[in-house]
Amino acid sequence: MYMNGTGVSQDYKIAAKWFALAAEQGDHNAQNNMGCLYKSGEGVHLDVVIAATWFTRAAEQGNPYSQAALGQMYCNGEGVSRDCDAGIKWLTLAAEQGHALAQFNLGAMYVEGEVLPLDHRAAAKWYRLSADQGFASAQNNLAILYRDGEGVAQDFEMAIGLFTLATEQGCLEAMYDLAEMYERGLGVQRDLISAHKWFNIAATQGQEDALVEQVRLETEMTFEECAKASETAIEWVRKINGRWKSVYGR
Repeated sequence: MYMNGTGVSQDYKIAAKWFALAAEQGDHNAQNNMGCLYKSGEGVHLDVVIAATWFTRAAEQGNPYSQAALGQMYCNGEGVSRDCDAGIKWLTLAAEQGHALAQFNLGAMYVEGEVLPLDHRAAAKWYRLSADQGFASAQNNLAILYRDGEGVAQDFEMAIGLFTLATEQGCLEAMYDLAEMYERGLGVQRDLISAHKWFNIAATQGQEDALVEQVRLETEMTFEECAKASETAIEWVRKINGRWKSVYGR
C-alpha cells in the first residue's frame, strides 16, 4: 500500500520498514520488494549489493521477479561479480515461469550471440512467449525475425501483424519498421501514405531517423498525399491516446 500509494500517501520509507519485517520472516515477495527498493534507492539508501542479496533470497524461493532481476545483475556484474552462466541460469528459471522480460532478454541474447550462442530459432521461441504476453519489444523483435526469415519461415503478413501490435503500445522501433514495410510493399500493397503516417508518428515521439525518412518520402508524394498522411497520423494518435487513458487512467 505505502509503496504504490494505494489508499494511503505513498511513502517508500514506511513501505521499506514493513517489507523488511516480512522479508526477515522469509516472505519472498517482501524480499523481492526490498531488492527493488535497494536497487532504486527509494525509501532506503541505494545499494546494489544489498539489493542482490535480497533478490537472491527471494530467487532461491522461486520468485520469478527476483530471478529475472538477479539474472540481469549477474550478466551485468551489478552488485555481484559478473557471471554470465549464473545470469543465464536465473533468467531461464524466471522465463520458464512466464516472466515476459526474462523471456525477451533471453531472446535478445540468442540474437546477439555473445553471452549465448547465436541461435535465431531459440530467439524466436523466447520472443514468441514474451510477445504472447503483450510485451511490445518482443513483438517488434519477433516481427523482425519473420520479416527477415531468421529462425522462422519468412512471413511478411505475420511481421506486419506483430509490428502493428507493438505500435499500439507506443513502440517507436515498430513504428519505424512498419513504415518501411508499407514503403517497400512487404506483406501489403505499397502505400506511401501509410508509410509517411508511421514515420511521422515515430518522428513526433523523438525518433530522429524517422524524421529523416519522413522528409525524404515527401519528395515522392503530392501535397494532397502528405496532407492525408498527416491527417491519419493525427487520428491514430488521438485514438491511441484515448485507449491508453482508459487503461492507465492518464
